[in-house]
Amino acid sequence: MTGRLPGRGRIALAMAGLAYLAAWAFGSKLLYPVAVGLGIAVALAFGAVRLSAVPMRLRREAEAGDNVEGADLRVRLELEVERRLAGVSVHLVEHAARLGTIVTPLTRHGQRQYVGEYELKQAPRGRYRFDEARVVLEDPFGLQRADVLLHGTGGLVVYPRLAELHGLFSDSGSTVGEGRRLLLRRPTGFDLHSVREYEEGESLRKVHWPSTAKRGELMVKELEDAPRDELVVLLDATSASVVGRSPDSSFDAQVRAAGSILRAQTRRGRAAALVVASAAREVVTVRSESDWRAALEVLAAVEPTGRHTAADFLVGDESRAARAFEIAVVTAVLGTGLVERLVERAQRRSAVSCVYVEASTFGDHAGTPFPRYPELLRLRGAGISVAVLRRGDDLASVLSGEAASRAAHG
Repeated sequence: MTGRLPGRGRIALAMAGLAYLAAWAFGSKLLYPVAVGLGIAVALAFGAVRLSAVPMRLRREAEAGDNVEGADLRVRLELEVERRLAGVSVHLVEHAARLGTIVTPLTRHGQRQYVGEYELKQAPRGRYRFDEARVVLEDPFGLQRADVLLHGTGGLVVYPRLAELHGLFSDSGSTVGEGRRLLLRRPTGFDLHSVREYEEGESLRKVHWPSTAKRGELMVKELEDAPRDELVVLLDATSASVVGRSPDSSFDAQVRAAGSILRAQTRRGRAAALVVASAAREVVTVRSESDWRAALEVLAAVEPTGRHTAADFLVGDESRAARAFEIAVVTAVLGTGLVERLVERAQRRSAVSCVYVEASTFGDHAGTPFPRYPELLRLRGAGISVAVLRRGDDLASVLSGEAASRAAHG
């Protein structure tokens, strides 16, 4: 606890001292009660505030339902105290990045509980951690004040606003040249774990010939069952590609698109994984409804901190995205490397789709004509399903393929 004497308290003490000196100097007995009364008032205020500085515990919760970006979020505060406070006013002062300082008056509710609430207007997506929270106690006359620091005050999570999709732009399948359908080949789902010496009676089909040639004796393969994710949604979180300010930035549009696709696929009962190409390289596997909350938490908190391009996540045996049967990439940067990797996967009969967020439309010159990107034409020429998302587009319409269908039919 930290106590301090506010301006009003200092003035009261100064007046008490002056009244006492005046009474002593001029022999005015009428001023003695004034001086003593002011001194007693400050002392009583100090005692009331001091006695009220007891251990406290704060509970913060948003109104019922998921906290979705863009909505007005009402936050309820409950402060539990060790014992009833001695007639002081109670205010909660909180500070969180991007939200600033929030001051909320609390009123007594029962003997040992104080409650209050505030509203965040059009709360943007994010995880808000309150790095500072303190309770300000003050007597009714404002003569004495004390701060009680609170620890472990938690935070708030505001989730991205996802679109309800009843179909996906990639559902029609990929085609190459003259409308021919691509036949997709699933991976076997078994990975080479190690090699060991051949034992008599084992099938020669298990022989690992490169190791046999190297060691000069028969070596057999040890395989482990490593089923691969049916679908991976790769969210490109490269820091250099962001245009606009949250909640209306190109990256926020990417997050909504990635989350909407992942949600639509998991509702179909498909095993899926979210891979975030950020500095943290977060990976969340979603195999059932119970796993969805973890993915939603990652989508709420993700920031464009990536130092590597999305193309770097599509190579290597340890990469979840590289080993996936089907990949859906959400990006605002169609670099040559990424296009090459996606085309290579399509040529290997892997299912590939791409959501391209046209970042330039989120800037100050959003009204300029949309350029035709050769990269988009190359992806489509390779049979890759592509959806282009621009500022102001209806997300559900773009991701479900309705916008492209309407454009194709005039």
